[in-house]
Amino acid sequence: MATEGNPIIDVKKLTKTYCGGRIRALTDCSLTIRKGEVVVIVGPSGSGKSTFLRSLNLLETPTSGQIIFEGTDISDKKTDINLHRQRMGMVFQHFNLFPHMTVMDNLILAPVKVRHEDPEKAKERARELLSKVGLSDRESAYPIQLSGGQKQRIAIVRALCMNPDVMLFDEPTSALDPEMVGEVLEVMRDLAKSGMTMVVVTHEMGFAKEVGSRVIFMDGGKILEDKPPKEFFENPENERLKLFLSKVL
Repeated sequence: MATEGNPIIDVKKLTKTYCGGRIRALTDCSLTIRKGEVVVIVGPSGSGKSTFLRSLNLLETPTSGQIIFEGTDISDKKTDINLHRQRMGMVFQHFNLFPHMTVMDNLILAPVKVRHEDPEKAKERARELLSKVGLSDRESAYPIQLSGGQKQRIAIVRALCMNPDVMLFDEPTSALDPEMVGEVLEVMRDLAKSGMTMVVVTHEMGFAKEVGSRVIFMDGGKILEDKPPKEFFENPENERLKLFLSKVL
C-alpha cells in the first residue's frame, strides 16, 4: 500500500491507438499520482482526458505503456484487474444506478456480492456515508424518485462503499443541471479534505483552482502542462494552455 505522499498510481509512456494505429488517442502520457493528492485533468473536448482516466483502471486497454497501481503493473495481462478495481472507485458522467433497485440495494450490492461482506455491516456503512452527503432519508427511494444531483451523490457513495484507495471521477457534473452542480462538488470537496486520493476530469475550473493539488492540461492526447493550481492558472507556459484558459476563464 502507498503511504502518505508516496506514489499510488504511476503511469509510464501510456499510448492508446485505434484502427490499427491510424487514430491516436493518447501519446506517451506519463504521470505520477501520490497518496492524498487531488489531481484535476482539464482540456478541450476530444483531448484524451477521459481516455486517460479510464485507462487507469483498464476500462480502456492501453496499446502500450505501463500503469503501476500500488506497486503492481496492472497493465500486465497476467494481473487480475478485477481485484485491483475493487480498490479504485469510479464515478461516471451518468449515474449508472440500477433503476429497479432501491438506493440501499444499489449501495450494498458490490460489497456483499464482490467482497462477501455481511449485509447488515454493509448497510451500516452505507447509512454513515448517506448521512455525510445529506441523503439519509433516501435509502428506500428508487433512482427515478431522485434528482440528478442526488443520483450523482448516491453514485459517489456507492463507490465509497467499497472502501477504495483512490477515486476516479469522469466529468461527474457534466450531465447535471447547473443548479445541481454545487451539491455534487461540495461532496467532492469534503472527500478531498478527508485525504482521499482523487483523479478528476472536469470542466469546473473553480473546483480545479480551489481543491486541486495539481492541475493537468491535456490536448491532442498529450499531457502539456502539470502544475499546482496557482501557477497553472496565473503563469501558464504552454501556448495551447494560454489559449484554452482565455476561452474558459
